[in-house]
Amino acid sequence: HFGDNFSGIRDKTIVEMLYLTGIRRSELIGLRDDDIDLSSGVVRVMGKRSKERVIPLIGSFIKSLQTYLDARSEAGFPSAVSFFVTDRGNKMYEKSVYNIVNRYLSMVTTIEKKSPHVLRHTFATHMLNHGADLNSIKELLGHANLSATQVYTHNTFEQLKKVYKQAHPRA
Repeated sequence: HFGDNFSGIRDKTIVEMLYLTGIRRSELIGLRDDDIDLSSGVVRVMGKRSKERVIPLIGSFIKSLQTYLDARSEAGFPSAVSFFVTDRGNKMYEKSVYNIVNRYLSMVTTIEKKSPHVLRHTFATHMLNHGADLNSIKELLGHANLSATQVYTHNTFEQLKKVYKQAHPRA
């Protein structure tokens, strides 16, 4: 349970942001208020090699982002150094984001790795499993080339093999 206070709302929004957009931890930390356009429903991300990309946001998450901004204002940080801030209003740091993700993933899974990158990986795998093509996922993740994205097809192929073995009458 995340809690209804500022840090709980922030932590929930961070976990959702990582899973729903597939952005890197460093990209999340670098987000500024003007990178997030709630009316258009997009987030602009500055990726590796100073390459900007635009990622669409789902409606329910847009509401979560507004709830976070309201909570951040109530906590005394209406305009902040970055979109996500610590309890003192400072820019988030790598270890704090890692700790947040690790804490909440520990509550729901026994997988060994519980890092922000796991949420990026899960985003890509779920997109692939639900019919997104590899090129679209490549763009959303901000990969320079397709070979970096193809890592995620391995998981999906393993899952296909499992389903095949369970379901095919001659398997």
